[in-house]
Amino acid sequence: MKKINISFPQYQFRIERRNSIEYIFDSLRKKFVALTPEEYVRQTLINYLIQEKQYSRSFIAVEMAINFNSMIKRCDVVVFNKDGKPWLIAECKAPSVKITQKTFDQVARYNLTLKVNYLLVTNGHEIYCCKIDFDKNSFTMLDDIPSQVL
Repeated sequence: MKKINISFPQYQFRIERRNSIEYIFDSLRKKFVALTPEEYVRQTLINYLIQEKQYSRSFIAVEMAINFNSMIKRCDVVVFNKDGKPWLIAECKAPSVKITQKTFDQVARYNLTLKVNYLLVTNGHEIYCCKIDFDKNSFTMLDDIPSQVL
């Protein structure tokens, strides 16, 4: 797999402590959520997509439920195009979780339902993104996260 060579900037987040548990404010869901290592990566990716890649906030869904094999699964981040169709799925892992083929397989299974053009996986340190070619039933690893096509 071909890793994307970027480092996420350090963003300023609203963090609260309640009863010895830390929470981070998710500006898309407009609520505080438990600050787990995976959630920190998800919030960092969301900020990167909005601030650095100029993705529209209104086109990003967080923890979107999908029906897969009669089970409800949640996609960490789904980006939609201007026509309201899913365009990119991102799977976020904690920094301690190594990105493997199994991680890509997970997001690829979600794509059987959503049929997006781009799959992205990250643990905050490693970032991988590929473009799906449905006609050729293949994919191409990318050097960068795509700019949103609107």
